This record gives sequence, C-alpha cells and structure tokens, in this order.
Amino acid sequence: MRMFVALAPLLLAAGLATPALAADEATVSINGVGEVTAAPDTALVTSGVTTQGATAREALDANTAAMAQLIDTLKAAGIEERDIQTSGFSVNPNYVYSDARDANGYSLPPRINGYVVSNTVNVRVRDLGKLGTMLDQAVTVGANTINGVSFSVADPSALYEAARKAAFADAKQKAELYAAAAGEELAGVRTISEQQSYGQPEPYMMKTMAADIASAPVPVAGGELSFVINVQVTWAFE
Repeated sequence: MRMFVALAPLLLAAGLATPALAADEATVSINGVGEVTAAPDTALVTSGVTTQGATAREALDANTAAMAQLIDTLKAAGIEERDIQTSGFSVNPNYVYSDARDANGYSLPPRINGYVVSNTVNVRVRDLGKLGTMLDQAVTVGANTINGVSFSVADPSALYEAARKAAFADAKQKAELYAAAAGEELAGVRTISEQQSYGQPEPYMMKTMAADIASAPVPVAGGELSFVINVQVTWAFE
C-alpha cells in the first residue's frame, strides 16, 4: 500500500538567483523521478484492553488493572515511557435488544446489560528485533485488541536527499536527450519544483486477538519502504 503525501511546490534557486523566463526564451521542462528503498527501523502498534462488567465501575476497575499490567510489561520489554501514548478511552453501556413488543405493538426499548470499557495506547517500537516478543507478551498479560502495526524510518532525510539527486539526474538525462534531438544545448536551470511520495508496505494487521494465542513470538515482516521524489525542472536552451 502506497501512501502519497502531496507538498506545495518547492521552488529552488539555481546559482545565486533564478532568472525570470524571457517571453521569447526557448525552454524544455522535464519530469524526473528518484526512488530510494530502505528497511524500516521503527514500528507503531496500537494495543489495548477491552473489559466488561455488570456496572461501569466494575468494568473500569478491571480495565485499569489490566492496562497497568500491560504498560508495565511494555516498559519491561524496553519501551520507553515517551513511546507509550494513550490513543483512545471509552465507557459504553452494553445494550440487549428484544423482539418482544408492548400492548400497542411497538418494539420494547433495549435494556442495559452491563458496561464495556476500552482503553488503547499507541506504542512506538524502536528496536524491531523485539517487536514479535513484545506483541506476544502484551497479549499474554491481557491485551485483547491490537488494531495494526505500521512501519516507518525514524529519520528519512538522508533517503530523500538521495532520491532528490536521482530525480534531478533523471530529469537532466531526459532534457539532454531532447536538446540533442532538437539540435540545441542546455543552458541554465530556470525552475525546479518537487513532490514527495512515501511508500508504505502492507501493514501486518491483527484484529482483536484471541487470548489463547500461541506463546511463541509473533512473526512480523517489515518489508521495505520506498521514498520517492518527483521533480519538474525547466532548462533554457543556449
């Protein structure tokens, strides 16, 4: 699954200044693409606990105890406190619907049959070697909801720099080909604009996991991420 992040065009100066295009200046405008792939080094997991009780208080107390144990387990697995963030909390009645009808033939209103409390946290895992074990341990201590795992590179700046160079080289190679075909030579660069694209591998999705999952570490595969730069470059002809 590829996710595209559209940025406003970034105009760059060539040399000390970018000269304005003359009305009669012959130019060639070319699109170049540069792509760099890299293995992810970070994972984001959304995990939590859903509990039920006859009363809201009962359900909340059970949830609080389970979440405290889950967070302690995450910290014991090497997850720093700054990498654990509450992402959702809810207390809801559990309604039971009936097919019975009153004397006038209307359906009876639903009745409350207990309460459900859900608490989830976003967990950033900076050591992917521990991800499978951490998921297994989280389920073992009571995490019964894991909404998904997504991967990223913590600092992609160097990857984008490499993609920019590749994109410009691609555009220049095409421009030189067109210039030669037209019997011209390239002069200075007039404009440059870029768009970034971020490629995300298919997440390893896990919906509401069963409590009796095998005790072996959960197998996860990070795959590769792609970092793409699309650049539009305009050259003047000599």
